Amino acid sequence: MNVEQSPMDAALEAGDSCNCAPSIAEQRTLWSKSALTRRNALGLGAIGAVALSAFGVGAGVSAAYAASYPSWDDVQRAKKSEAAKAAEVSRIQNLIQSLTQRVAETQAAAEAAGNEFYEAQQAYFGAIAEAEALQAQADEQAKIADDSVRKAGQVAAQMYRNGGDDTALELFFTDSAANADELLSRLGTMDKLFSYNQSVYDKAVAARNSAQLLSDQAVVARTERDRLQKIAEQKMIAAQQAAEAAQAALDEQTENLGTLQAQLAALKDTTAKTVADYQEGERVRKAAEEARRRAAAEAARKAAEEAAKNNGGGGGGGGGGGSAGTGGWVRPHGGFRSAGFGWRPRPCPNCSNYHYGVDLANGCGSPIFAAHAGTVDYAGPNGNYGNYIRIQHGGGVATGYAHIVNGGFAVRSGSRVGAGQVIAYAGNTGASVGCHLHFEVYINGGYTNPISFMAARGISV
Repeated sequence: MNVEQSPMDAALEAGDSCNCAPSIAEQRTLWSKSALTRRNALGLGAIGAVALSAFGVGAGVSAAYAASYPSWDDVQRAKKSEAAKAAEVSRIQNLIQSLTQRVAETQAAAEAAGNEFYEAQQAYFGAIAEAEALQAQADEQAKIADDSVRKAGQVAAQMYRNGGDDTALELFFTDSAANADELLSRLGTMDKLFSYNQSVYDKAVAARNSAQLLSDQAVVARTERDRLQKIAEQKMIAAQQAAEAAQAALDEQTENLGTLQAQLAALKDTTAKTVADYQEGERVRKAAEEARRRAAAEAARKAAEEAAKNNGGGGGGGGGGGSAGTGGWVRPHGGFRSAGFGWRPRPCPNCSNYHYGVDLANGCGSPIFAAHAGTVDYAGPNGNYGNYIRIQHGGGVATGYAHIVNGGFAVRSGSRVGAGQVIAYAGNTGASVGCHLHFEVYINGGYTNPISFMAARGISV
């Protein structure tokens, strides 16, 4: 991990310096399909309630979701008596505490569920590798057996090419009977031929048996692989529910915390400042947030349009993010390739020594683009991948985007995205040694080499 600067600080600095990423508040707004209010907050209990309870989040901290928030009229009335004011202050303080606690607990539950998803996903990937390795060994042993049988057949054909009668043997010993040394020499040659053929035969039998054993093991490994794939998908669903509940709690807090704090200040205020003044301040704050949200959405739209217009391929392991290839595919991130696909030395203690994707480095807070049109089926924490998005493109093809900066989601699960659309911003979350995008490609759920996959579509990553 970057010990000099946190992912959040890096994102904020990048967004301030290059205007390439929205603020944290804007990113939260981009994430949310619709702002939550006290009118629809009661529906939050339906989102992942079972999944959350599995991670220790109970119903005892959901008071803010079960109660109505105070109106400004309530605050105005409470100011008329000390007793009413004290009761309203206590009520608002409890609501603020409940909101804060709910955010903390749902985020912890989402993190735990994301870790379980990651472990299940990596176990599935490991099972793929094991099944493929066993099948490769079985194929190699089968080839050895076939080659051995062919060699034995060639020797037999040489010795018995005259139809299998004794003619070959008679010709073999012709003119040797009168010469003992010659006879012994020819007998020795025949003995060597038979010994060689026996050796080749034994090798063929051993290889065939080994191939069968390895094939049987590969079948078992593929069965285990399929079982682990189902578990990984179940864990992903649970993690997505937990992530949505955490985001809903954060949205609820963002929507109401400012108002509650302003109301609390109004109740505690002993000066001549009126409730109307606090209301006006809250109105101005929300108007400013809405203006920033619209600006961020417009910036994301323009970035997507520019990406769609850009027909450059981006060669040599570098290239521009969003640059187009063939078949509607685009480069998912700018910058250079900082790590390839396959085995590697561990870059950090928690990092895997097998790299299932490719790393593209373009700086903290730089935009990440959807590599192809599709539907987001996961957006949330994912263990060592940090904040992670997966997009289903159809035909069994999907892509994954990891190490997204905290607060850097521009889409959520269920979002329909176009090729080149900004979906997130690069960060340093999870097991990472610097801000970058870790990009993966999946075929029917299993990993594949994203470098060769994208190259086949005219894109260098």
